[in-house]
Amino acid sequence: MGIALFLDNIKKQLQQHPPLFIGEETAFRSAVVVPLVERDGKWHILFQKRALSMRKQPGDSSFPGGKIDATDASPMAAALRETNEELGVDIERIQVIEALSPYIASPTFVVYPFAVVIDDPNVFTAFNRDEVEEVFTIPLKWLLQYEPTCHLVAMTPEPGADFPFDKIANGEHYQWGTRMIEEWFYEYEERIVWGLTAHILKHFLAQIK
Repeated sequence: MGIALFLDNIKKQLQQHPPLFIGEETAFRSAVVVPLVERDGKWHILFQKRALSMRKQPGDSSFPGGKIDATDASPMAAALRETNEELGVDIERIQVIEALSPYIASPTFVVYPFAVVIDDPNVFTAFNRDEVEEVFTIPLKWLLQYEPTCHLVAMTPEPGADFPFDKIANGEHYQWGTRMIEEWFYEYEERIVWGLTAHILKHFLAQIK
């Protein structure tokens, strides 16, 4: 096989299913919606407060969504399915506007967000109370004018007990890099939005300003 044909075959293989990042295939993958709803003639963004009985992030404000299952046709399909399960909203009443940039929280965790419009008055009463404590909204105009606060969190790797220090330069004295993570906080009345939800919200607002 000539070099040109060899490289052409490699190029075709790489173009078939290009991953978003190395490790995407094995990462924990979830999908959420950033829901726009109209209230009293004004646009709001809808959030849900996670039930206090939930194992992960109980009581936190979040966007509807969750883990992408093997049976989901796509991240968008997963986001719509999860929204239906959590909020009790018919998928037919969810209009997808656009996919947003994925949020890569770490090499093992990625979230695929989608901006949507929910046109269903039952969204405030039909939610699944096993997963959702309550549903609330924040005016879009207020969010566009608000400057969130930023707090830094230091993330330092901690090798496991079986880490092969004898195979790396400087062994146990290897200098692991500390990574600073930005955590953004939106505070509206008594509501707090932070964490990955705030990261996705901030990106969405920056895109539409």
